[in-house]
Amino acid sequence: MLKIRVKEYESLRQHGEETYPHECCGVLLGQIDDDGVRTVTSVARAGNTRTDSAHNRYNIDPKDLIRIQREGRRRGEDIIGFYHSHPDHPAQWSPTDFAEAHWLGCSYVITSVAKGKATVTNSFLLAGKTEEDKRFEQETIHVENAPGEPTDQALQEITSTKDQR
Repeated sequence: MLKIRVKEYESLRQHGEETYPHECCGVLLGQIDDDGVRTVTSVARAGNTRTDSAHNRYNIDPKDLIRIQREGRRRGEDIIGFYHSHPDHPAQWSPTDFAEAHWLGCSYVITSVAKGKATVTNSFLLAGKTEEDKRFEQETIHVENAPGEPTDQALQEITSTKDQR
């Protein structure tokens, strides 16, 4: 399961809308508990360095990734996943997404952006022990509020996400 606050969830979806018709990309930072639940505590946007086909591919500059990882560690966060958008395509992983996914145990969140509007957001855990046996497993996204926020907004987000699957 991937837990994410409304603010971070909306941020990654908005990022996809802002970069449309190109793919956006970024990093999910947080913690993984003993039960394997990944909790996102912040989202770091990254620039898509793909110049040949940015409308259907993405790449995070390794220098950005190192910078994001260092900044996260200073705050007590680890990289627990990545996100990107699929402009005018479903929020499902593609063969290219699978081939380019190498962070075992991380979540890969994909948002479908249809005609500039974020629609469905799904998450996939990259499971397995080695590159040879890696596989994507669909995982539940639990959208929750930050402490002190009203609960109705998070419940609305969870419902709309489930309805769109």
